[in-house]
Amino acid sequence: RFKFKSILQWTKRELIFFIIVVTVFTVIYELLDLKWLQVPLAPVGLIGTAVAFMVGFQNNAAYDRIWEARKIWGGIVNTSRSLIITVKDSFYMHRAEASKDESETIRVITNRHIAWLTALRYAMRTKKPWEASYEDAHERAFPYNIPEHKTTLEEEIKPFLSSEEFSQVMSTDNKPNTLISLQSKHLRQITDDKKLWDFTLLNLQQMLQELTALQGKAERIKNFPYPKQYGSIGYHFVHIFTWLLPMAIIPSFANVGEKIAATNPIIGEYFVWFNIPFTVIVIWVFNTMLRVGLAGENPFEGTPNDVPISNIARGITRDILQIIEEDPKNIPAPFENVNDVQM
Repeated sequence: RFKFKSILQWTKRELIFFIIVVTVFTVIYELLDLKWLQVPLAPVGLIGTAVAFMVGFQNNAAYDRIWEARKIWGGIVNTSRSLIITVKDSFYMHRAEASKDESETIRVITNRHIAWLTALRYAMRTKKPWEASYEDAHERAFPYNIPEHKTTLEEEIKPFLSSEEFSQVMSTDNKPNTLISLQSKHLRQITDDKKLWDFTLLNLQQMLQELTALQGKAERIKNFPYPKQYGSIGYHFVHIFTWLLPMAIIPSFANVGEKIAATNPIIGEYFVWFNIPFTVIVIWVFNTMLRVGLAGENPFEGTPNDVPISNIARGITRDILQIIEEDPKNIPAPFENVNDVQM
């Protein structure tokens, strides 16, 4: 979802810092003539290899968490559609005298499921102590839209629930779990009223169990952080490499400049300064790889690299409302994607 320009904008503060650091090292070495400020290139190269392996391991682990989270929400998409389609087509709709009542029941079940989707995405956006802190979107250098930061959960789910159910849900800790429980209770009730076959109830209960399992998997990722011993080691190794690399590359460029000076004195004299863009690029690549891994550790917190659960939930909402043939004017529009970032 990132273009190269966006990556530069995402890391511009670090990029400016790296340019300053490498330039300062070059000035100290060349203008202040502190030639002792150097280290051999070979050990630094070995450190760079170790850092690359560590950062690569961290990125693979982070990607596994992101991919698992995406599969979980993919399962929620499929099961949600199946649930509403099964409910809609399982009533005895041929009974004309009961069709209005049954249509209202279908709408209540659908709205309750939308409330569940909404409560789940808000639960996934709840900030944990180990997650990053982000300023208001309008104050960022790279703004994007996080719907859960614009409205409250109460405002979002109240239109989809009765006042009694709304009060019950808001009084509990695990609101998505309460909504699944209410859904199950309602399906049992309408089965007792002979509006559903017992076999159909079993199928619907299996779907609710699947949704509960998917919710639990999402909560497992949300509530268990990426082990900090791995993330911290990679972070510190990259920063050690950042400070050592200029002291290894600058003397190498100075030596090459001395050889060039034999045939081209002007270029040879100033060749050492060409290390700045080269060194900055190498450091920036390592740092960006580190940041990608760090950004992927928590796939629900609300960064441009996370699983777009807000858009997925809104997409499911639109799908199931269209399945029950809801009035188009009552179907919410897709969320706005600022800077092409889906949330």
